[in-house]
Amino acid sequence: MAYTAADVKNLRERTGAGMMDCKKALDESNGDIEAAVDALRAKGLAAAAKKSSRTAAEGLVGVAVSGTKGVAVEVNSETDFVAKNDQFQDFVRKTTEVALGVAGDDVEALKAATYPGGGTVADALTNNVATIGENQQVRRMKTVEVSQGLVVPYMHNAAAPSLGKIGVLVALESEAPADVLEALGKQIAMHIAAAFPLALTADDLDPELIERERKIAAEKAAESGKPENVQAKMVEGAIAKYAKENALLSQLFVIDNKTPIQQVVDAAGKEAGSKIVLKDFVRFQLGEGIEKEVSDFAAEVAAAVAG
Repeated sequence: MAYTAADVKNLRERTGAGMMDCKKALDESNGDIEAAVDALRAKGLAAAAKKSSRTAAEGLVGVAVSGTKGVAVEVNSETDFVAKNDQFQDFVRKTTEVALGVAGDDVEALKAATYPGGGTVADALTNNVATIGENQQVRRMKTVEVSQGLVVPYMHNAAAPSLGKIGVLVALESEAPADVLEALGKQIAMHIAAAFPLALTADDLDPELIERERKIAAEKAAESGKPENVQAKMVEGAIAKYAKENALLSQLFVIDNKTPIQQVVDAAGKEAGSKIVLKDFVRFQLGEGIEKEVSDFAAEVAAAVAG
């Protein structure tokens, strides 16, 4: 697989490694960027990359909350210019509100739901494409809910009320007063936006991610030349560190960089006189995870609209 100067630039931005190291890694990986990232990390030339913050699609993330239920929705457009369009913003806002009434996280069910003013969300999307003149796609949605308590929304660098590029929801289950939960939820939401947790707990982390980290750690340990039993301990230590740093409840609170989020929640509950459980969270960053699909974006959206 050949690679381009843009691939070298992408690899440098993701890893912080030097240009020559990036070129060598791409040569050795036959142009496979993910394999090159792993190779650079195994050699100690790159830090762990949770997920690329670079976006391959424009658009907006919307968040909406109704008491104990909240939802985040991502709608993509081809350019940032359209994301600033009032019609597009109105569509994202209304679609997110409609999503509050949709069960589960089924985007197809959301598109089939009734849109304010008549028709379905899919009809409104088709009208947007026709009138704005640019392809758009309702890409994903995620709902969180508690039996009692509060779901707290947060939009980092909002482009408009409840709309932006990084949307967060924090689900707090508790009998504590709403103002207490609101303040705690907002602090945790800001932490989530900054710290990029991959799961609520270590047990919730994607097994494929853990296996990838294990292989990288094993390569590093093997290069140390230490006995196999020591290498095994090095690998397990690396995995434990990775899990701690990427699971929300064990991450260190960004405000003081020393208190685990679980302790922050426990302390707030103790002060309020009512136990607080951080049940779930959502962090949607515009375009994350679709970098490789960008070249086929127009065809993907056209197929979705036609379907």
